[in-house]
Amino acid sequence: MKRIRISLLLKIVIAILAGIGCSWFFHPSIARVFVTFNSLFGNFLNFVIPLLILGLVAPGIAELGRGAGRMLGVTTLIAYASTVLSGYFSYGVCSAVYPYILEPSSFAASQVLAAGSGLEPYFVIDMPPLFGVMSALILSFVLGLALSAVKGNVMRGMLCEFREVIMIVIRKAIIPLLPLYIFGIFLKMGVEGTVMTILGLFLKVIIVIFVLHVALLLIQFCIAGAVSGRNPLKSLRQMLPAYMTALGTQSSAATIPVTLAQAKKIGVRAEVADFVIPLCGTIHLSGSTLKIVACALALSIMGGMPSDAGVYTEFIFILGIAMVAAPGVPGGAIMASIGLIGLILGFDEDMQGMMIALYIAMDSFGTACNVTGDGAIAMIVDRIFKKSSV
Repeated sequence: MKRIRISLLLKIVIAILAGIGCSWFFHPSIARVFVTFNSLFGNFLNFVIPLLILGLVAPGIAELGRGAGRMLGVTTLIAYASTVLSGYFSYGVCSAVYPYILEPSSFAASQVLAAGSGLEPYFVIDMPPLFGVMSALILSFVLGLALSAVKGNVMRGMLCEFREVIMIVIRKAIIPLLPLYIFGIFLKMGVEGTVMTILGLFLKVIIVIFVLHVALLLIQFCIAGAVSGRNPLKSLRQMLPAYMTALGTQSSAATIPVTLAQAKKIGVRAEVADFVIPLCGTIHLSGSTLKIVACALALSIMGGMPSDAGVYTEFIFILGIAMVAAPGVPGGAIMASIGLIGLILGFDEDMQGMMIALYIAMDSFGTACNVTGDGAIAMIVDRIFKKSSV
């Protein structure tokens, strides 16, 4: 019989439901086993995250520097602007909407009420990272930019091999263990009595994010239509096959062939589409950024943590750069950004785990928004270089 493959999203949903169900009858001594695993896995994540950033961002920047000159620079700038603006769009709308649908500091209040029934791990093993998240980002930029200007391939080859090592760690260790990690988080919350607060948060935020994704695509294609002189709604409709494919694959890279074909159908010249679409499949993650900001802001408000524009401005600008590191695996964007979430927003291990679960619950829609938006960028770049060639 063929082996049945279960998507990561379905595994996360099963883990959440199983964690809540088991919290009703698991003895605290059994629950503490999973809390201990979560402590170990969380410490491992903290150790790996700086290495993940170095292994993915540095070679990504180095490879961008070897691209096709002016078109590379223009495409990268537009993709980064789109990613950052989507983060601000998400922050602005959610800041206006969340006070009406979320109760500020309610999660923090639930934690205080549950403090007497808190579960502690049986033991803790410290796994201090080799360097901090910000150090990893700075080192990645220095190495990536320097290697883009150096003709030698030895150091570049080492970084590319290191990236493959990191990808193996993500695919073979982190992603497979995530469902168990999420199970432990919801088991702990169920025992401590905070789970219903979080489930209410999940449902409300998922609805808001879906509406924001639709609005973002309309905005992107209206801008692209104004620049290129094409009908924005017709172009967006033409890109829907790429959207639907991304819903199934949960990977921008795996959807590139469909995105490329649809971009050409909306009138983008073949030589432009062949360059822009594969590049944007790596560096343009506006939908993922929108989703990360919306999820993080909800958890910040519910947890009574700082959520002012200054903190999120720093977060959005650095997040836009870190998205270059998002690997082509389901949940890759959140894994590439989780270090920044902890460093800048101050999320602890439990909140980072909830952030991962909430993000992956909408992973397909974020990826679909990313690849569909690539078509809008291709329209703009095509118009810019059509003008310059006249």
